[in-house]
Amino acid sequence: MSERTPLAGRVAIVTGGTRGLGREIARAYEAAGARVIAFGRAEADVTDPAACAAVVERAGPVTVLVNNAGVLGPAGPVEDTDWDAWVETLRVNLLGTVAMCRAVLPGMRERGYGKIINLSGGGATAPRPYFSAYAASKAAVVRFTETLAAEVEGIDVNAIAPGPLPTRMLDEVRATGYEQVEPANMERATALAVFLASAASDGITGRLIAAQWDDWESLRPPLPADRFTLRRVT
Repeated sequence: MSERTPLAGRVAIVTGGTRGLGREIARAYEAAGARVIAFGRAEADVTDPAACAAVVERAGPVTVLVNNAGVLGPAGPVEDTDWDAWVETLRVNLLGTVAMCRAVLPGMRERGYGKIINLSGGGATAPRPYFSAYAASKAAVVRFTETLAAEVEGIDVNAIAPGPLPTRMLDEVRATGYEQVEPANMERATALAVFLASAASDGITGRLIAAQWDDWESLRPPLPADRFTLRRVT
């Protein structure tokens, strides 16, 4: 392992890894020395526990899991959105994340080491009008991240807020007419994903880190208990 290959010898699974941010993370991991198993919806359904288990079995000893698979879901006033689409958004974004974590955790617990990186998104820490399903699902992913981190030892579990990246999902957001945002830096998001998958971040866990705005390069454990978390300030 060197500064140029901080993920040498690591096996990483990247869901939603055939396009957008997932594809870029997979490429960055390979460049950093990892063996990467990246797949999309056509290869495996992340909400199906049997499919998740099969991916993990094929991968071998998994060091890193990146839960990137996700959908934007329906846009509009909550009472007008399609109910089935609303439920499907939670199923993919939240239950898909949980199902993949359940699949990798036994092996990580046995080895006493692992890295789980969940993708947050807009609406997780502040209201996101007209994208209620997406916002609710991503807020739930962050709280699940914090909860899982408190359950496991030796396994770092964190969430990334990547920012509005130049992907197909951003095109979908713009097409709704409810938001017109400028794209953020893809390299910042992928670099954070590499950092959280590497030994350099050992001991940093249970955190939601914003790729574009947080000074994550300087993070070293132990961090204050309430820093980079969902919390009520009293």
